[in-house]
Amino acid sequence: MRTVSENKCFGGVQGVYSHTSEVTGTEMTFGLFLPAEAETRPVPVLWYLSGLTCTHENAMVKAGAQRYAAEAGIALVFPDTSPRGPGVANDEAYDLGQGAGFYVNATEAPWAEHYRMWDYVAEELPRVITATFDIDEERQGITGHSMGGHGALTLAMGLPGRFRSVSAFAPIAQPTRSDWGRKQLTAYLGADEATWLAHDATHLMRETGFDGEVLIDQGGSDQFLDLLRPEALAQAMAARRQPGAFRMQAGYDHSYFFVATFIPDHLAFHAAALTR
Repeated sequence: MRTVSENKCFGGVQGVYSHTSEVTGTEMTFGLFLPAEAETRPVPVLWYLSGLTCTHENAMVKAGAQRYAAEAGIALVFPDTSPRGPGVANDEAYDLGQGAGFYVNATEAPWAEHYRMWDYVAEELPRVITATFDIDEERQGITGHSMGGHGALTLAMGLPGRFRSVSAFAPIAQPTRSDWGRKQLTAYLGADEATWLAHDATHLMRETGFDGEVLIDQGGSDQFLDLLRPEALAQAMAARRQPGAFRMQAGYDHSYFFVATFIPDHLAFHAAALTR
């Protein structure tokens, strides 16, 4: 692992690191905020998964999460959203290929060689981080925005017992029924729609739910509401009587201004589960 940068931040350190990934076969970069408590003891960790076109940097710079993580004594991990590089398959469209890994393990050419973001986020990057930094792997939470909200929800429900808490900002809630999903799942996983269901938060909510509370914030003026399909997930949560809250926030759009507004609520939500 290589240190790209380290900056003092709210008494802790905001770092950026890179490493050679065996899972993706590429160089991967991630951000990691460590609160001051990490100097003396293992700290809980919150994963933040970003959306389409993002790198590790977007949420790290724009969400304003470090202040609240420092107050709670929680580490933050900001993974990249896909493998990258000149030898990595890509597409001219913004919503497929580099910057649009959708947190799945691709099985179809030309994507299968490098696009294994499920295994990267679920297995390899946690091993890299816990082997190097003082992280308490028994206390993990996960959140994300848009495509990253989709990833956070599907990882949390698809890996029972891994995460104590899950939240999402404007998640792609039903990708199997949306143009933000059907196109990408077909490309990455093939035409058999049965293979897509493990990556559909609405389906997983109906089938298994999450063993704990869930917090979802959705902007009421989000320009992508038809693609996100929040009503499907809200209905699935209600039908399952899933503990937690689905909040429609009037007037807010899909931007990081929306995320930054409600990130204090999400950090408090995760801190309640991770620091008890």
